[in-house]
Amino acid sequence: MADNDIGTATRASGNGKGTTSAARSRSASRRSARSSNASEAEMKKQIAELKREVSRLNRMLSDQAEEAAHGWYQSAADRASSLYSGASHGASRAAKQLRTQAHSVSETVQQNPGTISTAVAIGGLFGVLMGLTIARSSQPDPDWFRRWQR
Repeated sequence: MADNDIGTATRASGNGKGTTSAARSRSASRRSARSSNASEAEMKKQIAELKREVSRLNRMLSDQAEEAAHGWYQSAADRASSLYSGASHGASRAAKQLRTQAHSVSETVQQNPGTISTAVAIGGLFGVLMGLTIARSSQPDPDWFRRWQR
């Protein structure tokens, strides 16, 4: 018990020579708390900086995606426009050629009405005969037709 009283007396006197481990651990814990607070503040600062960097990168990516989409749309519109103008030009030429040929046929019919009407009549007769031949060979006589022939 006497040892215990001496330790308490030296601690109470606070002369510094008899500093106990509790005092040392308190000061160490204050230092570690300060360094912990400092490292925590530094970490928060780094996290905030990283968040700003990520948002900046996101803005950059969205701007680039917007530019790419605009470029793609513009090139597609240009291609469609050139295809339309090419098709329009081709259709115009085809219509002009068709008009020319129709005019040529019209003149030929006007100059030779008998020849043309004879050619159309012979063609029609030939078509009818071909149709009858094909119809006769592809289908056998119906059953009701045979009943009346007996």
